[in-house]
Amino acid sequence: MLLSLPALHLQTSEYHPLFQLPHRRLGPWCSPTGSPAPLSCETGCGEGSWILVCRLLVPTQVSLLSMEEDIDTRKINNSFLRDHSYATEADIISTVEFNHTGELLATGDKGGRVVIFQREQESKNQVHRRGEYNVYSTFQSHEPEFDYLKSLEIEEKINKIRWLPQQNAAYFLLSTNDKTVKLWKVSERDKRPEGYNLKDEEGRLRDPATITTLRVPVLRPMDLMVEATPRRVFANAHTYHINSISVNSDYETYMSADDLRINLWNFEITNQSFNIVDIKPANMEELTEVITAAEFHPHHCNTFVYSSSKGTIRLCDMRASALCDRHTKFFEEPEDPSNRSFFSEIISSISDVKFSHSGRYIMTRDYLTVKVWDLNMENRPIETYQVHDYLRSKLCSLYENDCIFDKFECVWNGSDSVIMTGSYNNFFRMFDRNTKRDVTLEASRENSKPRAILKPRKVCVGGKRRKDEISVDSLDFSKKILHTAWHPSENIIAVAATNNLYIFQDKVN
Repeated sequence: MLLSLPALHLQTSEYHPLFQLPHRRLGPWCSPTGSPAPLSCETGCGEGSWILVCRLLVPTQVSLLSMEEDIDTRKINNSFLRDHSYATEADIISTVEFNHTGELLATGDKGGRVVIFQREQESKNQVHRRGEYNVYSTFQSHEPEFDYLKSLEIEEKINKIRWLPQQNAAYFLLSTNDKTVKLWKVSERDKRPEGYNLKDEEGRLRDPATITTLRVPVLRPMDLMVEATPRRVFANAHTYHINSISVNSDYETYMSADDLRINLWNFEITNQSFNIVDIKPANMEELTEVITAAEFHPHHCNTFVYSSSKGTIRLCDMRASALCDRHTKFFEEPEDPSNRSFFSEIISSISDVKFSHSGRYIMTRDYLTVKVWDLNMENRPIETYQVHDYLRSKLCSLYENDCIFDKFECVWNGSDSVIMTGSYNNFFRMFDRNTKRDVTLEASRENSKPRAILKPRKVCVGGKRRKDEISVDSLDFSKKILHTAWHPSENIIAVAATNNLYIFQDKVN
């Protein structure tokens, strides 16, 4: 079984915090392979292969200035690719999200910046460039703040990004840090008005006494500009850190969840939200669990789920009561007493929960496994996939270096037939639910040559190690895949590895 990962490698360490960027083609610099194959269970995992599409670098302030001076951007950006050792903590990618059509891909980082990539449009002369993504817009979403009442510093890190379905020419997305959710409008402008009566060409007010004729302003063509403007700011509603936001299927409301509460918002109302879940005890010493993730049902606007640090999932129906403290369904797998250990409660904490596109299943990710639950069966999951069970013997050292508290995300493919999630050493795993096959792949700069087919990786636990295997003792726990995204209808995936973004595309047969 040979799986090849293609990818667009985006160095996010050079985000430029401007609200407006000239819309310029910044690549690609590698030979493309072709348009992606349609989604199918045969090519989802194990049967098909993935191939490198191209390698791209997000522009820095230096490269933007160089483009204005018509200097060769290929040479400049390749030099940045070779020297990226200056990447800082603020450059680490903290969330990745495709929009509903898959034409746009947004990333957020710990520096509070959002970078949006747009898929290359297909043309008659360049059909093979369909799978590439280029920089579309970049802007500063959140700034660091300080709560003077609590003497608490609020980080600018982007925790989540969620797209709204496109209704007109503009795009809308939600982004959140620990305390504040913002609604952003991303729009294009290729014309500007000229010929004002009260202003001159430089925008200065004219003396009314000098105005002798009436002019009708006209729109003149200009270089395409992509603008990001904040349309709504939803603040001051969370005492604890926001870990999830989810857009409702009615597209009029969304919810935001922190450690102890979940709030329901209307997109048009910023000064009021409704508390729908509150698990805070009267005495904080009695606190036994916290909310770790929450998501709305993809089709039923009254239904949502949230997961807890105890490894449980609660399904709530907002038709039952205004405050959903009493769940409708409770999903929990009984613990095997033989596997009980000091780390059992830590590794059972759910870091991510996702509804399937059909709405029939729930997928959860804990530290060692991915589980699929049927909404009609609460007592145990219908599928359990071991992500990196070879780390079970390393839990003590993982606890000491705090890696055991890492929060991995998980995603479905467009047909709910394949599951993807991350691991350490820049490995990520794919599980085919139909064939029960799985594969481990690596997102690495060393194997991201153009048109390279990424081979499956295997981890050797003990005994004699084969040539193509890597020892569990050799894994680099500082390199981890926490955030991934899957194109809603095609075999294109985005994988965030520290400050690098890789986009892989299924090989065209």
